[in-house]
Amino acid sequence: MDKVYSVTQINLYIKDMFIRDYALNNIYIKGEVSNCKYHTSGHIYFTLKDEKGQMAAVMFAGQRSGLKFRLEEGQSVIVLGSISVYERDGKYQLYAREILLDGSGVLYQKFEELKRNLEGEGLFSKEYKKTIPMYPKKIGIVTARTGAAIQDIINIISRRNPYIQLILYPALVQGEGAAKSIMKGIGILDKMELDTIIVGRGGGSIEDLWAFNEEIVARAIFDCHTPIISAVGHETDTTISDFVSDLRAPTPSAAAELATNNINDLYTKIYDYNVTLNHILKRKISLYRSLLEQKKLKLEHSSPIYQIRQKRQHLMDYEEKLGNLISDIIKEKRHSLAIYIEKLNGLSPIAKLNKGYALISDGENNIVNSIDKIKVEDTIKVSMLDGDILAKVEELNGRRRV
Repeated sequence: MDKVYSVTQINLYIKDMFIRDYALNNIYIKGEVSNCKYHTSGHIYFTLKDEKGQMAAVMFAGQRSGLKFRLEEGQSVIVLGSISVYERDGKYQLYAREILLDGSGVLYQKFEELKRNLEGEGLFSKEYKKTIPMYPKKIGIVTARTGAAIQDIINIISRRNPYIQLILYPALVQGEGAAKSIMKGIGILDKMELDTIIVGRGGGSIEDLWAFNEEIVARAIFDCHTPIISAVGHETDTTISDFVSDLRAPTPSAAAELATNNINDLYTKIYDYNVTLNHILKRKISLYRSLLEQKKLKLEHSSPIYQIRQKRQHLMDYEEKLGNLISDIIKEKRHSLAIYIEKLNGLSPIAKLNKGYALISDGENNIVNSIDKIKVEDTIKVSMLDGDILAKVEELNGRRRV
């Protein structure tokens, strides 16, 4: 024997062969579910079989997010996954990534292919997403004329903002010709200068919703100049339209809410703004009124009229003070004058003359206050209060001086 291999080596070798086979790593397998068990770990173990054979399969807990229904015995399903060998048992099994009920597998494959292609072209890029207006005036709707979707949209928008104009393009949303009808509706509404367009329908199977997975619809949404909200099916349904639209709504009802703001909330906000603005304005007015009064007072103090008035008042005050000062001085001077008058009266010759005294002068009007200044036979003048007397000196009688 040239070389002997262990069981594990053979199992690993076979597993490597499976891994290298591209077809076995991304394969759709159709069959009936049997021996289905949900493990406490979250993994699902089951057998996939048909009339002539069977295959063990497992879906790990991390892959179950893509399972939209509960796996049960007897279901006919299409499983997307990879086939590999479990080394411990030496058995190959199917590792499931996606499980679809039979009938939708081919469509799902087409869906994934178109999704990859359009994503590669950049149709899903955020840079191309347009902003949905907060307060639209006109909203276009592309959906069926009848059905729950249009009624829900109308009811919710009318309740939230009855002033919005709604324009419906009654499109086919299911069956042959639906995709072209939806594309045409988007094109017509895009030319009407609307604020927002809602494109969608109610829930259904993947076949029912397929028109919204068509490439012509996706490109019509991408080329539309008006912001578009995609609202197809229920919350768990996802279509190509959801990826390429500017905003995805889980349901038509949710689209109506996303497209509009509640008018009552707007009224409340306006009221709050009004209250706040009035408060600010009153505070500003009060502040500026106070500043104006200060400026007015400052201006009045700086004005020529005020200055003249102030100077005039000061002048009047000075005038009054000066008048009082002069009056006091006059009173004081009058008192002093009265004293001087009394003193002068005491010294006045006239006062002496009133008492009988006389003023004697010689012929040359020199005052004679001593007998030594005259001689006998001289003529003297005796001045009295009421006249003068001329007399001749006959005799001089002198007194002895002490």
